[in-house]
Amino acid sequence: MPPAPAVPTATYRLQLQPDFPFSAATTAVPHLAALNISHLHLSPVLEAVPGSRHGYDVVDPTRVREELGGEEGLRELSRTARDHGLGLILDIVPNHMAMSPRHNPALWEVLRDGPSSPRARWFDIDWEAQGGQVLLPVLGGPLGEEADRLKVDGDVLRYHDHAFPLREGTAGLPLPRLLDAQWYRPVWWRLARTELNYRRFFSISELIGVRVEDPEVFAATHAKILELLHEGVVDGLRVDHPDGLADPGGYLRRLHEATGGRWTVVEKILADGEGLPASWPVAGTTGYDALRHVDGLFMDPAGFGELLDHYRAFAAPQTDRGGDWDATVRRAAYKVLTHELAAESDRLTRVAARLCATSPETALRDRAPWALRTALTELLVRLEVYRPYSPEDAATVVTEEAAAEARRAFAVPEEAGAVDVVRDLLLGRYGDGPAQAEFRTRFAQTASALRAKSVEDTAFYRYVPLLSATEVGGEPGDPAVGPDRFHAYCARVQRDWPATGTVLSTHDAKRSADVRAALHVLTECPGRWADALAEASRGVEPVPDGQLAWAAWQTVFGLGPAGDERAREERVREALLKHVREAGLFTSWTEQEPPYEEAVARFVAAGPCGVPGRKVAELREALEPHIRANVLGAALVHLTMPGVPDLYQGTEREYRALVDPDNRTPPRFGENGDGGDGGGGRSEKEAVTRAALALRARRPEVFGTSASYEPLAAVGPAADHCLAFARSGEVVTAVTRLSLRLAESGGWRDTCLPLPRGRWADVREPGREFEREVRAAELFAASPVVLLERLPE
Repeated sequence: MPPAPAVPTATYRLQLQPDFPFSAATTAVPHLAALNISHLHLSPVLEAVPGSRHGYDVVDPTRVREELGGEEGLRELSRTARDHGLGLILDIVPNHMAMSPRHNPALWEVLRDGPSSPRARWFDIDWEAQGGQVLLPVLGGPLGEEADRLKVDGDVLRYHDHAFPLREGTAGLPLPRLLDAQWYRPVWWRLARTELNYRRFFSISELIGVRVEDPEVFAATHAKILELLHEGVVDGLRVDHPDGLADPGGYLRRLHEATGGRWTVVEKILADGEGLPASWPVAGTTGYDALRHVDGLFMDPAGFGELLDHYRAFAAPQTDRGGDWDATVRRAAYKVLTHELAAESDRLTRVAARLCATSPETALRDRAPWALRTALTELLVRLEVYRPYSPEDAATVVTEEAAAEARRAFAVPEEAGAVDVVRDLLLGRYGDGPAQAEFRTRFAQTASALRAKSVEDTAFYRYVPLLSATEVGGEPGDPAVGPDRFHAYCARVQRDWPATGTVLSTHDAKRSADVRAALHVLTECPGRWADALAEASRGVEPVPDGQLAWAAWQTVFGLGPAGDERAREERVREALLKHVREAGLFTSWTEQEPPYEEAVARFVAAGPCGVPGRKVAELREALEPHIRANVLGAALVHLTMPGVPDLYQGTEREYRALVDPDNRTPPRFGENGDGGDGGGGRSEKEAVTRAALALRARRPEVFGTSASYEPLAAVGPAADHCLAFARSGEVVTAVTRLSLRLAESGGWRDTCLPLPRGRWADVREPGREFEREVRAAELFAASPVVLLERLPE
């Protein structure tokens, strides 16, 4: 087999875990190679917390994970993949490691030896806080209630299944003195919110930030990955969460140099209108920006507005607790910053106050910590992107308009000068020394955590008129994307980032692409949805709250029939319990309300997953042709648009999954490449997927970095329902969008699609050929999507 290309033509994501190790992936290679992908895309492979189902909780970056089969298992997978013409892409996690001392040898050493440990520089710890002790929020209650459960065992302190190293010579001390003598302090887990003194991943105290900006730390934590790259075991990288790093651009430049410029994409969530920093030496993003644009094609903007009205009438949400998108995001941001991220906010305020108090610039003096905290809070909650990257772009992120609004939070106008101090520091107007750099870094890291927690992990679960719009990277307040906007996006991608990643489903998606495709149809029939919901809801009492009920009915509509009813109910119940805890309106992960959660479970069983749910099922069945059009349309656009498509495991066929852990179930690949679903034959979606991937593999130049993208415009009364484009003048993709609206308006009628010069053959239907101007009704006679290839002259 020829070697895998340096730039992938298509990748296939596998979620490795103990139940799906390297050996299982190796067995699946023939099936996956037959799909005509070029690379397997593996979830993190370095040593992680035992039992981890995702691998992002790395404990030892110098070893390949033994639970997956160890380094030899990875190398065997690589050899088998190469025998079938496939390469490997690895997901790496530079931002953090697991805060699990008994599994993490570097952290164990630091907790034992303190800041003098050679590995102390690995971790982002504020040794000046908490009396120089690392706060470990592991106790089930206050120390006075848990002291009897802390046991000294030789040179180890044990607490249930936790283990911590004891400083030399301290094992014989009485407990209070023993604890005071350590470089760490075990405390009640509830103190993490306000007292933590190490950087964590978002608000997850079990993950500690790593200082990869330090060249020695970079070298130590990347040695194994670089070895695997240079020895040809793997070929490229996906970088997880670069926005958490002190200097993402600097890290990516160092990584680029160390890898020799291997294909690398970054998990960067771009806001609408935001571009990837041009100075980053990467191929592009992992593809959430593509997801947003593809999804938006299949949403009707007017229908979304009507659906929003029905949602507000049904659920009666408060304006800033799910009724209005912008207001909901703002309120969530205030809550997250003052609660979940209180420790991060405190550290940022301390850095700002120290900088101002010791600055030679008199304009920075006499700034009270409370005023700086208020200014920081008011500016942070107004950011519309994850973070600034430099003083140069800070002006467009922390805008003067945001500063003007922030000043209004101060009752005394003179005290509002703290806002200008903070903004000027971010813009580099007071120099670029170490203190200023630290402040900008802490601000940016806090901003990225705030955006993720307040938008994706809170507001997405409060503002729920259309669940398919609340996807990672999405714009729930304005989710629809018209053809012109989509074409403009694709043209930019082909021009600026032609080898970027594109995705529709991922391990982090709230719902898989096919679940979202079904929900998109509701924007085409908001009235029918409201009527079905009113009928289904009649007599279902009690309802825990209107927003939860609306989301629950949409969840079962999107999921559709899913085999065993009891298993389906469990999947829906678990997804909705996660939903209400993330929303944090009536219960949460840290302050759970059992009576409310029990009411949610009863409602799910009696309503959406009970007899009343049949009304919603009947609506879905009636809309099935239009769901099919969305599923196939999104799949074909994704596989042929600019960029490198990444298929999530199982999505070559129809794949309906909810939020994790539902979407992280080990894949099943049957013998002889049947996909493992136990059924014969191939689905229509798989046929489309295989046809597109085979074409990409056979003609990579048509889709690659030197290819071109040309929008094609249909003409006629239903022109807006056809989305079409050509790739390099050799391939044409045409799909049906908003097919229900199309049917209701009389169908295609005289609508035609003018094709580029030449004669064109249907890739999936041999014998069907077209040229010049083709009637849409003829083009889409057998399927709502068509893939054409130009015949040789």
